[in-house]
Amino acid sequence: MKEKQRLSDISWKKWGPYVSNREWGVVREDYSADGDAWNYTNHDTAEAKAYRWGEEGICGICDDLQKLVFSIGFWNKKDRMIKERFFGLTNGQGNHGEDVKEYFYYLDSTPTHSYMKMLYKYPQNPFPYEDLIRTNAARDKTEPEYELIDTGIFDQNEYFDIFIEYAKESQNDILVRLTVVNKSEKEAPLVILPTAWFRNTWKWGYDDYKPQLTGGEEWSVKVNHKDLEIKNIYAKQSLKILFCDNETNNSRLYQSPNEYKYCKDGINDFVITGNTESVNLQNTGTKASFFIDESFKAKETKIFEFRLTDKDLEQPFKDFDAVFNSRQQEADEFYSEIQKGIQSDDEKLVQRQAFAGMLWNKMFYHYNVEKWLKGDPAEMKPPASRGKIRNQDWKHLNNEHIISMPDKWEYPWYATWDLAFHTISFSLIDPEFSKHQLKLFLFEWYMHPNGQLPAYEWNLSDVNPPVHAWAVFRVFKIDEYLQGKADIAFLESAFQKLLLNFTWWVNKKDNNGNNIFEGG
Repeated sequence: MKEKQRLSDISWKKWGPYVSNREWGVVREDYSADGDAWNYTNHDTAEAKAYRWGEEGICGICDDLQKLVFSIGFWNKKDRMIKERFFGLTNGQGNHGEDVKEYFYYLDSTPTHSYMKMLYKYPQNPFPYEDLIRTNAARDKTEPEYELIDTGIFDQNEYFDIFIEYAKESQNDILVRLTVVNKSEKEAPLVILPTAWFRNTWKWGYDDYKPQLTGGEEWSVKVNHKDLEIKNIYAKQSLKILFCDNETNNSRLYQSPNEYKYCKDGINDFVITGNTESVNLQNTGTKASFFIDESFKAKETKIFEFRLTDKDLEQPFKDFDAVFNSRQQEADEFYSEIQKGIQSDDEKLVQRQAFAGMLWNKMFYHYNVEKWLKGDPAEMKPPASRGKIRNQDWKHLNNEHIISMPDKWEYPWYATWDLAFHTISFSLIDPEFSKHQLKLFLFEWYMHPNGQLPAYEWNLSDVNPPVHAWAVFRVFKIDEYLQGKADIAFLESAFQKLLLNFTWWVNKKDNNGNNIFEGG
């Protein structure tokens, strides 16, 4: 099947790169009394805290409701923690605000994510967490940012190039290839932890159904979830598999008794300290990692392969290379058609990687304002002061969709006027996704009853430039040009809601008749 044909089948988009690069430090995870989202959760607590609204990971994928997540962790045997999330500075720590301090590159993706590729550069020496925080804190706004490369961590090429590729055999059959290159002239160790876990949906007091991951053969994990087609995760080689639960380590974070014996940071504790009591030796849990402990000779390359599938396979890697080759070829053919008017190979590469950046920055975004303000039945009631800090006028807002993000680390929340511009670029490769994104924010569980569009989670009532209607019309015209026919139904459905938005603008923001829509 060609990629263009797959675009008409929404089930091919069920799995994708929908995992945030950062879930800590965001408003939706903030249950503080003063609304200090940056400090309520942080990079250090993220290791041990089960999130309420979403998950994070390195080069992660998940289903479109984020029931199951797969991403990859690493340990160079020198860091104080597993590298299972990207590090960066908070808004208060950076001399220019929040700033990711890692190097990763989105190299390729098709619109259905039938093929994806990215690169992460992981240092072989201790990651300079404290140096980055301390040095940036000493700089003012007039000085340049102190970046990871400035620390000298990449001197003598002492790092790994880690290429992560995904290829779909079918909608619920995903092949994973990990290519690790030692860039150094020295031998270096690396622990690799391909990890699967369930988003915690069972502890909040609504639905106590708890799925399970269990050990199968030495090279497989069984996925038991009533709502998922995926039922096996295979590794090509026989490996030790570590199990724990996606549950908060209360003892570590709050000095109170743990509800569960094997907490979210259990695998980290086993890998870093060898604590066998932190993982479930009965081979069951809601989080599981394949444990790969390798040594790489100077300049050596090694390949590791995995498969998430809805099938029971006796030889899960028999057709592995053939599937990868087909999906890569189909990706080339798809972009060849898109770029037929571009002569320069360099320009083609730049555009294709730009599309990859857009596609990899899709994210599962979950935020129910009423539940967030009230708190959950099974949890402690949040401080009453939260009801006066932000978003109290948006109790109707209930977001649980795949949405285009400005950036999944620095801005892992939608910004509605940014999204309007995103849809213009997306319309060149996937007009249906563009139309869906634009219509999404006009639905009654997004748009305010008064006609205002939600801005962003830090202040949903903030006012953004009125570009949504412009984007709807531009996407409509681009789609008409590409498809050879006009989607009048899309235009009509958007028009009715945009009239409400226009009325809100006129009544609330131009009540003095200053003609803001004509430039003032």
